[in-house]
Amino acid sequence: MKYKILVVICSLSFVVFSQTKETYIYNIKHVDTLKLDVYKPKNIKQGDSLPAVLWMHGGGFAGGSRANIDEVKFMEYLTKNGYIGISISYRLLLKGSKTGFGCDCPKTFKIDVFRQAVIDYLDAAKYIVENKTKLQIDPTKIIAGGSSAGAEGVLNAVYLKHFFVDDVSKYKNVNFAGAISLAGALVNANYISGENAIPTVLFHGTDDNLVPIGKAPHHYCDPDRLGYLILEGSEIIADRLHNLKASYYFQKTVGGKHELCQIPFPELDNILDFFDKTINKKQVIQTKYITQKN
Repeated sequence: MKYKILVVICSLSFVVFSQTKETYIYNIKHVDTLKLDVYKPKNIKQGDSLPAVLWMHGGGFAGGSRANIDEVKFMEYLTKNGYIGISISYRLLLKGSKTGFGCDCPKTFKIDVFRQAVIDYLDAAKYIVENKTKLQIDPTKIIAGGSSAGAEGVLNAVYLKHFFVDDVSKYKNVNFAGAISLAGALVNANYISGENAIPTVLFHGTDDNLVPIGKAPHHYCDPDRLGYLILEGSEIIADRLHNLKASYYFQKTVGGKHELCQIPFPELDNILDFFDKTINKKQVIQTKYITQKN
């Protein structure tokens, strides 16, 4: 029951307002037609090439939508601040599953769900790079971002591409300038290196019972359960980036649970300022904030 409630928190799918946007199909996989919504500033001019945030929603790989209320609100914020916002759909491989993504979901299946999410995300990134002129994006300034399940997909796409993808040459023109992870984790943070480290924003609660902030089993499953899978969360990722002298912005909320997957609207100005300094001005910034849950 806790899992279902948290999925609802992170994946509200009813949109009560809308914006002018362009929708494109970036791939068709079996019964899934995968689309992305491109939000542009109203004052964008012909020939402009803007930075973009490529966003992957949460929902436990079972629900959620690229048009969640908060996703649309976030896209609106981005367009008002000189960015193009792109919110994608991807295959929800656990939709209708009896096990969910918890301890009854076999480890091997969890790994494959991560793999397919990585591939979907990279396919979306490949599409926007190949259509950079039409979409008016700067392919050197694409920020990868996601929440909860989306954050897991994004982090693994950014840092574990060579682990999950057999033919990485398909994505040779896909490069990310930065990353945003809201309550996400990696399968193995050792894949973060001096060559692939990019400015990374991390939000996580110390008491997240689904996605560990440190190194721990996914959903804190016991070792004898089918779903026992060790993940490495934001604390491990931040430490790895710190040791590599790479930029990061880590907000750790003591007592916080999986609600840290929600888009942190009060912090968005600070996040964009961090990316301006680290991407545009090439500064190295290592910031860790420790807050207390209200």
